[in-house]
Amino acid sequence: MNQSSIKEDFRAKVCEQVDLEQEGGPRRFRVLTPFRFEDGDHFGIFLKHEADQWILTDEASTLMHLSYWLDEEDLDSGNRQEIIQGSLAVFSVENRNGELITPVIDGQFGDALFNFVQALTKVTDVSFLSRERVRSTFMEDFKSFLRNHVPENRLTFDWTDPINDPKGHYPVDCRINQIPRPLFVYALPNENKVQDATINLLKFELWGIKFQSLGIFEEQEAINRKVLAKFTDVCDKAFSSLEENRDRIATHLDRIIHQELA
Repeated sequence: MNQSSIKEDFRAKVCEQVDLEQEGGPRRFRVLTPFRFEDGDHFGIFLKHEADQWILTDEASTLMHLSYWLDEEDLDSGNRQEIIQGSLAVFSVENRNGELITPVIDGQFGDALFNFVQALTKVTDVSFLSRERVRSTFMEDFKSFLRNHVPENRLTFDWTDPINDPKGHYPVDCRINQIPRPLFVYALPNENKVQDATINLLKFELWGIKFQSLGIFEEQEAINRKVLAKFTDVCDKAFSSLEENRDRIATHLDRIIHQELA
């Protein structure tokens, strides 16, 4: 199939705005489409002949583009990774070390492009997930962040006090161990969780537990002022969001761990 025929097939199966431009060699073409990322940049799509077959590839541009808004560690773990992997599997797209590719089977160029565009669209959706999906992702991001900045053997997720709270009514999202005063860390995606954390911290004080506390909000501005005021009265340190304070939180954790050991 020649270039003109391929372009016609692309337009018939995808849309009339598709174009094909030879670039970088006789068997490499840039596929121009109207499809864009959230910031307005067009998808990077290329048609190449490699290993005796035609493939469509993004030449690693899609995941790189997402990394401008999201940390790479978030793309490689948790719910976002599951969404990306699921989207690629549905449309038979392979992730080859960050490069997304799909083969053209039986000369069906238009069908291959249609599926490839659908896959890229689904993958880029992780940059603006629904609020419900973001909440679940926030918890995954919280755990992933702590694992990346604190040795795994010093973390206990969903910790409860076996002596004072044998039924587990007052959990801590993460307890950082091996320091004289363990650090109780709470992930705070909503008002209910903030209220629960406030009650839990007050209980720990009542029981005479020696600890220090840290709260990490998903979005502090969304929390009612009265609820927030009560929490900050009992919590030693809080950060208004995870995404905008990663470096500060990492520095805070490092300082506490090393000061406590000194």
